[in-house]
Amino acid sequence: MTRPLYVKEYRTLQSVSGPLLVFDRISGVAHGEIVEVIAGEGDARRGQVLEVNRDHAVVQVFAGARGIDVDATRARFTGEVARLGVGMEMLGRVFDGSGHAIDGGAEPVAETDVEIGGLPINPFARDHPIDFIQTGFSAIDGLNTLVRGQKLPIFSCFGLPAAEIAAQIAVEAKVAGQGGSASSEPFAVVFAAIGITHREASYFHARFEESGARDRTVSFLNLADDPTVERIMTPRLALGAAEYLAFERDMHVLVIMTDMIHYAEALREVSTAREEVPGRRGYPGYLYSDLASLYERAGRIKGKRGSITQLIILTMPDDDITHPVPDLTGYITEGQLVLSRELHRKGIYPPIDVLPSLSRLMNSGIGPGKTREDHRGVADQLYALYAQGRDLRRLVAIDGEAALSAEDRLYLDFADRFERHFLSQGRSARAIGETMDRAWELLAMMPETALKRVRGDYIRKYYRGPASHG
Repeated sequence: MTRPLYVKEYRTLQSVSGPLLVFDRISGVAHGEIVEVIAGEGDARRGQVLEVNRDHAVVQVFAGARGIDVDATRARFTGEVARLGVGMEMLGRVFDGSGHAIDGGAEPVAETDVEIGGLPINPFARDHPIDFIQTGFSAIDGLNTLVRGQKLPIFSCFGLPAAEIAAQIAVEAKVAGQGGSASSEPFAVVFAAIGITHREASYFHARFEESGARDRTVSFLNLADDPTVERIMTPRLALGAAEYLAFERDMHVLVIMTDMIHYAEALREVSTAREEVPGRRGYPGYLYSDLASLYERAGRIKGKRGSITQLIILTMPDDDITHPVPDLTGYITEGQLVLSRELHRKGIYPPIDVLPSLSRLMNSGIGPGKTREDHRGVADQLYALYAQGRDLRRLVAIDGEAALSAEDRLYLDFADRFERHFLSQGRSARAIGETMDRAWELLAMMPETALKRVRGDYIRKYYRGPASHG
């Protein structure tokens, strides 16, 4: 972080409420201004002005307000907004949730500094994402294609392997060129840990280390035992670093943010301390616009070679996809990947439930010559057959299998094989060609008359007739 220039100092702290300090008899203070709070000898904490009302200012303290004495506390208003020093030396380094290096090395040399607040990409300047990213997962590459510059959340439930999936994507993801070879364009990962455990953070770093990706990774860590309010700053620091690498250094950046439910809870805590009128389930009414201010910083800009792709991990409270945080996230982002507890119990990895999952940019990434012929038609056909098989499972649970016809049993068999041979793949990565080959092997077990969503010329080219059902 850049060193602040002290402008004004006040000893007019009026009250403390959670992580918020209220100062009175203040003048010339701006919203968003950085404050250094001196709570005692050797106890200096950074904060930011959240609200200015006449001669009152509300300051949010990043490290929390525990131990602050109303009479003894001083505040230095710097006249500066929150900034982050950025440079190529950030690659391979680990920072805390306030932007300070915590990996034992010296603070990296900053080539410039950026405002961490940032701004969403101007829609007029935004370039439409078109580059297909091969993640190695058939459930994503085949049915919910990820595109460079996209923002795609992973809606998870407690105990499901969302972290493992995101880490594997970070390691395996590539833009496939001719012959399936990886693109040679510069690539970086920016990892933002928001209120996660030490074990989860260690898992990500171990995966980056094993894969050789550590030297192209920048990490910002706010762990579960770190100050709650600092979680509001952590993703903004990560996105500030990502924007520098993408739009100043022409790199393609994958930003992994986990877990956004902790970010939303920190936002709710601050809102409660400010005594704001609560919205749904106590979250502030501006939750939608606040989340959008983060998610909309992903994308591509016309005239710039770099891009920012976001993978957002979000644990749904009580496995409820209608909870306000996943609900609003789904409105802002370009789709979602939904993890299934039922598939996880069956031992299927990755346990991605493809029916509620969606990639709104899929068609942009699978155009002619980009992956495989009639990708869209094959994906739609797999969806339709699997959905019918899932419906029949519910019928069997009520009436039993005795009432099923031979055709119904075929759909049931298809749903089982789809989960075992297409969705499930363990920790191995599949090229898009293998994913499409497996799709056609599955379609081969169905009669040609059942393939109503695939063009006839592709059926004649790839379809190999009903396979053995044994």
